[in-house]
Amino acid sequence: MGDVYKAGRVTRAGIDNGKGFVARAVLPGLLLPGHADHGLGPLAAIMESFLAPGTHIPLHEHVEDEIVSLVPAGVMRHDDPEGAHLVVDGDHLMVMNAGRSFWHEERVADDDPPLRMLQIFVRPHRTGLEPGIQFGTLPPITRNAWRPVFGPEGDEGGAAFHVRNAACCHDLRLDAGASVALPTRPGWRTFFFVFAGRIEASGLTFGEGEHGLTAGAGDVVVRAIEDSLVVAFTLDPEAPVSRGGTIGDGETVHRMAQAHRDGG
Repeated sequence: MGDVYKAGRVTRAGIDNGKGFVARAVLPGLLLPGHADHGLGPLAAIMESFLAPGTHIPLHEHVEDEIVSLVPAGVMRHDDPEGAHLVVDGDHLMVMNAGRSFWHEERVADDDPPLRMLQIFVRPHRTGLEPGIQFGTLPPITRNAWRPVFGPEGDEGGAAFHVRNAACCHDLRLDAGASVALPTRPGWRTFFFVFAGRIEASGLTFGEGEHGLTAGAGDVVVRAIEDSLVVAFTLDPEAPVSRGGTIGDGETVHRMAQAHRDGG
Protein backbone atom coordinates (compact mmCIF):
# COMPACT_ATOMS: atom_id res chain seq x y z
CA MET A 1 0.00 0.00 0.00
CA GLY A 2 1.27 3.47 -0.83
CA ASP A 3 1.95 6.29 1.61
CA VAL A 4 0.59 9.83 1.62
CA TYR A 5 1.66 13.29 2.73
CA LYS A 6 -0.97 15.14 4.78
CA ALA A 7 -1.86 18.80 5.27
CA GLY A 8 -4.39 20.20 7.73
CA ARG A 9 -7.24 22.52 6.84
CA VAL A 10 -6.26 25.98 5.63
CA THR A 11 -7.68 28.48 8.13
CA ARG A 12 -6.08 31.68 6.85
CA ALA A 13 -8.30 33.66 4.48
CA GLY A 14 -6.19 34.34 1.42
CA ILE A 15 -8.95 36.52 -0.02
CA ASP A 16 -11.55 38.43 2.01
CA ASN A 17 -13.24 41.32 0.25
CA GLY A 18 -15.24 42.29 3.32
CA LYS A 19 -18.44 41.95 1.28
CA GLY A 20 -19.30 38.28 1.71
CA PHE A 21 -16.52 36.63 -0.33
CA VAL A 22 -13.79 34.63 1.44
CA ALA A 23 -11.38 32.15 -0.16
CA ARG A 24 -8.69 29.87 1.24
CA ALA A 25 -5.88 28.64 -0.99
CA VAL A 26 -5.12 24.91 -1.05
CA LEU A 27 -1.71 24.57 -2.71
CA PRO A 28 -0.83 20.98 -3.67
CA GLY A 29 2.88 21.58 -4.33
CA LEU A 30 3.49 22.54 -0.70
CA LEU A 31 2.85 18.96 0.42
CA LEU A 32 5.86 17.64 -1.48
CA PRO A 33 9.06 17.99 0.58
CA GLY A 34 11.67 20.21 -1.05
CA HIS A 35 9.28 21.32 -3.80
CA ALA A 36 9.70 25.04 -4.55
CA ASP A 37 6.50 25.45 -6.58
CA HIS A 38 3.18 26.08 -4.82
CA GLY A 39 1.50 24.06 -7.58
CA LEU A 40 2.16 20.53 -8.72
CA GLY A 41 2.58 20.29 -12.48
CA PRO A 42 -0.70 21.32 -14.12
CA LEU A 43 -2.58 21.74 -10.82
CA ALA A 44 -1.76 25.29 -9.72
CA ALA A 45 -4.17 25.84 -6.83
CA ILE A 46 -7.59 25.07 -5.41
CA MET A 47 -9.55 27.89 -3.82
CA GLU A 48 -12.05 26.80 -1.19
CA SER A 49 -14.44 29.69 -1.68
CA PHE A 50 -17.34 30.95 0.43
CA LEU A 51 -19.95 33.46 -0.78
CA ALA A 52 -22.77 34.72 1.39
CA PRO A 53 -26.25 35.34 -0.04
CA GLY A 54 -26.37 38.69 -1.81
CA THR A 55 -22.66 38.67 -2.71
CA HIS A 56 -21.59 40.04 -6.11
CA ILE A 57 -18.08 39.80 -7.57
CA PRO A 58 -18.00 42.42 -10.35
CA LEU A 59 -16.80 41.85 -13.90
CA HIS A 60 -13.11 40.87 -13.97
CA GLU A 61 -10.60 39.28 -16.31
CA HIS A 62 -8.79 35.93 -16.20
CA VAL A 63 -5.92 34.89 -18.46
CA GLU A 64 -4.30 31.48 -19.03
CA ASP A 65 -5.91 29.59 -16.13
CA GLU A 66 -8.28 26.71 -16.81
CA ILE A 67 -10.84 27.40 -14.05
CA VAL A 68 -13.21 24.66 -12.94
CA SER A 69 -16.15 25.61 -10.68
CA LEU A 70 -17.24 22.61 -8.61
CA VAL A 71 -20.20 23.49 -6.37
CA PRO A 72 -21.19 20.71 -3.95
CA ALA A 73 -23.02 23.15 -1.63
CA GLY A 74 -25.05 26.17 -2.76
CA VAL A 75 -25.51 28.02 -6.05
CA MET A 76 -23.09 30.18 -8.05
CA ARG A 77 -24.47 32.45 -10.80
CA HIS A 78 -22.16 33.31 -13.71
CA ASP A 79 -22.59 36.10 -16.27
CA ASP A 80 -20.19 37.19 -18.99
CA PRO A 81 -20.07 39.71 -21.85
CA GLU A 82 -20.62 36.91 -24.37
CA GLY A 83 -24.17 36.56 -23.06
CA ALA A 84 -23.86 33.45 -20.91
CA HIS A 85 -26.09 33.43 -17.80
CA LEU A 86 -25.33 30.16 -16.04
CA VAL A 87 -26.32 28.60 -12.71
CA VAL A 88 -23.69 26.26 -11.28
CA ASP A 89 -24.80 23.90 -8.52
CA GLY A 90 -24.43 20.32 -7.33
CA ASP A 91 -25.74 18.95 -10.63
CA HIS A 92 -23.87 21.27 -13.04
CA LEU A 93 -20.22 22.04 -13.76
CA MET A 94 -18.60 25.05 -15.38
CA VAL A 95 -15.11 25.19 -16.91
CA MET A 96 -13.67 28.50 -18.07
CA ASN A 97 -10.77 27.85 -20.44
CA ALA A 98 -9.53 31.42 -20.07
CA GLY A 99 -6.77 31.32 -22.67
CA ARG A 100 -5.77 34.77 -23.93
CA SER A 101 -8.53 36.54 -22.00
CA PHE A 102 -11.91 35.79 -20.46
CA TRP A 103 -14.14 38.21 -18.54
CA HIS A 104 -16.95 37.24 -16.17
CA GLU A 105 -18.78 38.11 -12.98
CA GLU A 106 -20.19 35.93 -10.22
CA ARG A 107 -22.99 36.35 -7.75
CA VAL A 108 -25.10 34.61 -5.13
CA ALA A 109 -28.67 35.91 -5.06
CA ASP A 110 -30.26 37.21 -1.88
CA ASP A 111 -32.51 34.16 -1.64
CA ASP A 112 -29.83 31.60 -2.55
CA PRO A 113 -28.28 29.42 0.17
CA PRO A 114 -24.72 30.17 1.34
CA LEU A 115 -22.18 28.96 -1.21
CA ARG A 116 -19.15 26.78 -0.49
CA MET A 117 -17.36 25.68 -3.64
CA LEU A 118 -14.00 24.64 -5.05
CA GLN A 119 -12.49 26.81 -7.77
CA ILE A 120 -9.81 24.64 -9.36
CA PHE A 121 -7.00 26.36 -11.28
CA VAL A 122 -5.22 24.23 -13.88
CA ARG A 123 -2.20 25.48 -15.85
CA PRO A 124 -2.62 24.96 -19.59
CA HIS A 125 0.13 23.37 -21.64
CA ARG A 126 0.98 26.64 -23.42
CA THR A 127 0.13 30.32 -23.51
CA GLY A 128 -2.24 32.21 -25.79
CA LEU A 129 -4.89 29.53 -26.24
CA GLU A 130 -8.37 30.33 -27.52
CA PRO A 131 -10.78 31.29 -24.71
CA GLY A 132 -13.99 29.37 -24.18
CA ILE A 133 -16.46 28.08 -21.64
CA GLN A 134 -17.99 24.66 -20.96
CA PHE A 135 -21.19 24.16 -18.98
CA GLY A 136 -23.44 21.18 -18.50
CA THR A 137 -24.86 18.46 -16.32
CA LEU A 138 -22.55 16.23 -14.34
CA PRO A 139 -22.99 12.44 -14.57
CA PRO A 140 -25.28 10.84 -11.97
CA ILE A 141 -23.74 10.01 -8.61
CA THR A 142 -23.10 6.36 -7.77
CA ARG A 143 -22.29 6.09 -4.10
CA ASN A 144 -18.95 4.48 -3.19
CA ALA A 145 -17.62 4.91 -6.74
CA TRP A 146 -15.52 7.66 -8.29
CA ARG A 147 -17.36 9.94 -10.72
CA PRO A 148 -15.35 11.58 -13.54
CA VAL A 149 -15.54 15.39 -13.34
CA PHE A 150 -12.99 16.54 -15.93
CA GLY A 151 -10.00 15.22 -17.83
CA PRO A 152 -7.40 16.28 -20.39
CA GLU A 153 -8.59 17.48 -23.78
CA GLY A 154 -8.93 14.44 -26.07
CA ASP A 155 -8.60 11.95 -23.20
CA GLU A 156 -10.61 8.73 -23.28
CA GLY A 157 -11.16 8.54 -19.52
CA GLY A 158 -14.89 9.18 -19.70
CA ALA A 159 -15.10 12.79 -18.49
CA ALA A 160 -17.52 15.09 -20.32
CA PHE A 161 -15.51 18.24 -19.47
CA HIS A 162 -11.88 18.96 -20.34
CA VAL A 163 -8.89 21.07 -19.39
CA ARG A 164 -5.93 21.71 -21.66
CA ASN A 165 -3.30 19.77 -19.76
CA ALA A 166 -2.60 16.41 -18.12
CA ALA A 167 -4.95 16.60 -15.13
CA CYS A 168 -8.05 14.64 -14.19
CA CYS A 169 -10.61 15.13 -11.43
CA HIS A 170 -13.03 12.69 -9.81
CA ASP A 171 -15.39 13.04 -6.86
CA LEU A 172 -16.71 10.42 -4.47
CA ARG A 173 -19.58 10.06 -2.01
CA LEU A 174 -18.33 7.39 0.39
CA ASP A 175 -20.60 5.79 2.98
CA ALA A 176 -19.36 5.32 6.53
CA GLY A 177 -17.35 2.09 6.73
CA ALA A 178 -16.90 1.77 2.96
CA SER A 179 -13.46 1.74 1.29
CA VAL A 180 -12.18 2.50 -2.21
CA ALA A 181 -8.75 3.04 -3.76
CA LEU A 182 -7.74 6.51 -4.91
CA PRO A 183 -7.70 6.94 -8.70
CA THR A 184 -4.25 6.50 -10.25
CA ARG A 185 -2.41 6.62 -13.57
CA PRO A 186 1.08 5.21 -14.22
CA GLY A 187 3.73 7.85 -13.55
CA TRP A 188 1.20 10.40 -12.28
CA ARG A 189 0.51 11.69 -8.74
CA THR A 190 -2.81 11.78 -6.90
CA PHE A 191 -3.89 14.70 -4.73
CA PHE A 192 -7.13 14.58 -2.72
CA PHE A 193 -9.28 17.01 -0.71
CA VAL A 194 -11.93 16.08 1.86
CA PHE A 195 -14.86 18.39 1.20
CA ALA A 196 -17.04 16.86 3.92
CA GLY A 197 -16.85 14.01 6.41
CA ARG A 198 -13.88 12.11 7.73
CA ILE A 199 -11.71 9.42 6.11
CA GLU A 200 -8.66 7.30 6.83
CA ALA A 201 -5.80 6.75 4.34
CA SER A 202 -2.46 5.02 4.97
CA GLY A 203 -3.02 5.12 8.73
CA LEU A 204 -3.75 8.89 8.74
CA THR A 205 -7.10 10.55 9.44
CA PHE A 206 -8.36 13.39 7.22
CA GLY A 207 -11.27 15.60 8.23
CA GLU A 208 -13.16 18.35 6.42
CA GLY A 209 -10.83 20.62 4.45
CA GLU A 210 -7.77 18.45 5.03
CA HIS A 211 -5.89 17.13 2.01
CA GLY A 212 -3.22 14.68 0.97
CA LEU A 213 -0.80 13.71 -1.79
CA THR A 214 0.36 10.22 -2.69
CA ALA A 215 4.02 9.78 -1.82
CA GLY A 216 4.96 7.18 -4.44
CA ALA A 217 3.94 3.97 -6.14
CA GLY A 218 1.27 1.69 -4.76
CA ASP A 219 -2.47 1.92 -4.32
CA VAL A 220 -3.84 4.09 -1.52
CA VAL A 221 -7.17 2.98 -0.10
CA VAL A 222 -9.43 5.50 1.62
CA ARG A 223 -11.99 4.38 4.19
CA ALA A 224 -14.84 6.56 5.37
CA ILE A 225 -15.08 6.98 9.13
CA GLU A 226 -18.35 8.85 8.49
CA ASP A 227 -20.25 9.66 5.32
CA SER A 228 -17.79 11.70 3.24
CA LEU A 229 -17.33 13.68 0.06
CA VAL A 230 -13.82 13.46 -1.40
CA VAL A 231 -12.41 15.16 -4.50
CA ALA A 232 -9.31 13.58 -6.10
CA PHE A 233 -6.96 14.78 -8.83
CA THR A 234 -4.56 12.69 -10.87
CA LEU A 235 -1.92 14.67 -12.73
CA ASP A 236 1.34 14.38 -14.61
CA PRO A 237 3.85 16.38 -12.52
CA GLU A 238 6.24 16.56 -15.51
CA ALA A 239 3.72 17.95 -18.01
CA PRO A 240 4.75 21.22 -19.71
CA VAL A 241 2.83 24.16 -18.24
CA SER A 242 2.18 27.85 -18.77
CA ARG A 243 2.63 29.81 -15.54
CA GLY A 244 0.90 33.02 -16.63
CA GLY A 245 -2.43 32.45 -14.87
CA THR A 246 -4.16 35.45 -13.28
CA ILE A 247 -4.97 33.49 -10.11
CA GLY A 248 -3.19 30.13 -10.38
CA ASP A 249 0.21 31.79 -10.69
CA GLY A 250 -0.66 35.40 -9.88
CA GLU A 251 0.66 37.61 -7.11
CA THR A 252 -2.24 36.77 -4.80
CA VAL A 253 -1.47 33.05 -4.76
CA HIS A 254 2.29 33.63 -4.54
CA ARG A 255 1.64 35.75 -1.43
CA MET A 256 -0.57 33.01 0.06
CA ALA A 257 2.08 30.39 -0.65
CA GLN A 258 4.73 32.43 1.13
CA ALA A 259 2.42 32.86 4.11
CA HIS A 260 1.94 29.08 4.26
CA ARG A 261 5.69 28.53 4.13
CA ASP A 262 6.17 31.08 6.91
CA GLY A 263 3.60 29.27 9.03
CA GLY A 264 0.94 31.97 8.67
